[in-house]
Amino acid sequence: MARMDTDGLDDLINEMTRMGDSGKDVAKVMVAAASTEIRSAWRESAEAHRLRKTGAMIESIGPTGPVTQLSDAVYQDVSALGKDSKGTRNAEKAFVLNYGTSRIKPTHWVDEAEAAAGPRVQEKLEEIWGQFLETGKVPVVPDTGSASGGITKTVK
Repeated sequence: MARMDTDGLDDLINEMTRMGDSGKDVAKVMVAAASTEIRSAWRESAEAHRLRKTGAMIESIGPTGPVTQLSDAVYQDVSALGKDSKGTRNAEKAFVLNYGTSRIKPTHWVDEAEAAAGPRVQEKLEEIWGQFLETGKVPVVPDTGSASGGITKTVK
């Protein structure tokens, strides 16, 4: 849905690129950790906006797949996944609740979640990078809840 921009990370990205494979490994772990923060922010925002009817949409929020590397970019999308018991796509519900329709007032809950996640993500990325520089090892991060699995162990 939304794309998160974080300021001040250009130098970090350039440094990681210069580090070669080690930089790529820590980048994947950082993206997985960022996804966890974003997922939490989405769920918190949905709850704050009282978007829980059955809970299916909120519980489905998570990464759409594993951390992926495409050329020099490492990413993982976060969204509402799957369908509810009536067959309605949770991503569709999330979109309509965020942007509204002619009959449904927009809540902008995803926009708010992304804004709230920004500082949390940056803090987490700086923490992981600091651990990496201090120890020389890629830190372990918890599973991001992806159906395809997250990074749950040290990447070598």
